[in-house]
Amino acid sequence: MSDTKTDTPKKLFIKTYGCQMNVYDSERMAESLEGYVQTDTAEDADMILLNTCHIREKAAEKVYSELGRLKPLKDLKPDLKIGVAGCVAQAEGAEIMRRQPAVDLVVGPQSYHRLPQMEARLREGKTALDTDFPEEDKFAHLKGRTGARRAPAAFLTVQEGCDKFCAFCVVPYTRGAEVSRPAERVLREAQELVERGVREVTLLGQNVNAYHGDMTLAQLIRALGKIDGLERIRYTTSHPNDMDDDLIAAHADTPKLMPYLHLPVQSGSDRILKRMNRSHTAESYLRLIERIREVRPDIMMSGDFIVGFPEETEADFQATMDLVEQVNYGYAYSFKYSTRPGTPAASRAQVDPAEADERLQRLQALITRQQRAIQESMVGRDLSVLVEKAGRNAGQMLGKSEYLHSVHIDNSTAQIGDVVPVRITRAMTNSLTAREL
Repeated sequence: MSDTKTDTPKKLFIKTYGCQMNVYDSERMAESLEGYVQTDTAEDADMILLNTCHIREKAAEKVYSELGRLKPLKDLKPDLKIGVAGCVAQAEGAEIMRRQPAVDLVVGPQSYHRLPQMEARLREGKTALDTDFPEEDKFAHLKGRTGARRAPAAFLTVQEGCDKFCAFCVVPYTRGAEVSRPAERVLREAQELVERGVREVTLLGQNVNAYHGDMTLAQLIRALGKIDGLERIRYTTSHPNDMDDDLIAAHADTPKLMPYLHLPVQSGSDRILKRMNRSHTAESYLRLIERIREVRPDIMMSGDFIVGFPEETEADFQATMDLVEQVNYGYAYSFKYSTRPGTPAASRAQVDPAEADERLQRLQALITRQQRAIQESMVGRDLSVLVEKAGRNAGQMLGKSEYLHSVHIDNSTAQIGDVVPVRITRAMTNSLTAREL
């Protein structure tokens, strides 16, 4: 009697940590593994991938803790394959397998296009490790973005790596030097996403406005704006030093580019900015925002802040508070400094943790007041919302405004993927309520 080959797909569970780029990478990893379908539970999986982030303190230890929790599952299912991907994989390499023998596969963020070959090694009973910075373009080796209809908003990586070497950051060591994808491939992938139901793309890069893939980021945005069916464009994360005149102009002349800009400054103190190796000043940052608001007065600003950076004084922190007051952020992400081994700041005099905590609370209170005031100012305004899913209440739909606010539309007749005009009727803590016009 001959063996019967089964076509039943195996199940893949991916747990994604960290930034939007990791979300994008996880999607591409899943697409690259033919013969697998995704599942929402680790217990149901034939392969588990942890796509990791190395930005925050003790990132590696958190991954090892998660692997420890997964080990009993593998003891119950000896054929289960466990992999670690992303920036912790890049930083730790073979040490992951040494410390946790349950791991079968380790792959860095620049090598995951090789996952099919690595998975073939697993089927042969071998382990697989790849943390190279390969010469080939990984995106050229990934499949096209075809398949079933998907959510109406998607991430699209256009640039990776960073050459800035901020004193607190591990990205240049885990993601490598700045590399930009050819514009033709970005445009093709955007078209493929639109054909699958995507109406909004967010262009991603560690330093996205340093994009130089045979055209500038501004030129790429204008080219994307010509794709029929693509209604909205965003980009993140930017560096102030790469915000050129043409990109500023694109916020005025490209209707599909949304009035929202994430532009991290990290500190309002010139002394700390210099110690961070940020290569800009608080004044140059503020003048830049003035220029952006001149061409797009309604733009919503978002930023990043690190509190308690080594050697930060109360006066340095107050300069940050002053900058936040001047900018008036619609959104902002603030963190207490965490030591990243191997970075220049790691060996410097650290701020007392209790003092850093207290400063962070003060900064977050100010940011929260600004965010709430801006949300309240939206009440009575007419906005447009990209509908992304059904709300919790009957007849309610949920989506994002052009300013990235979450909006609940009551008694809606809209379908997922529609861009609908609404009037804001109420501001809540983290969202807005609206009615269709």
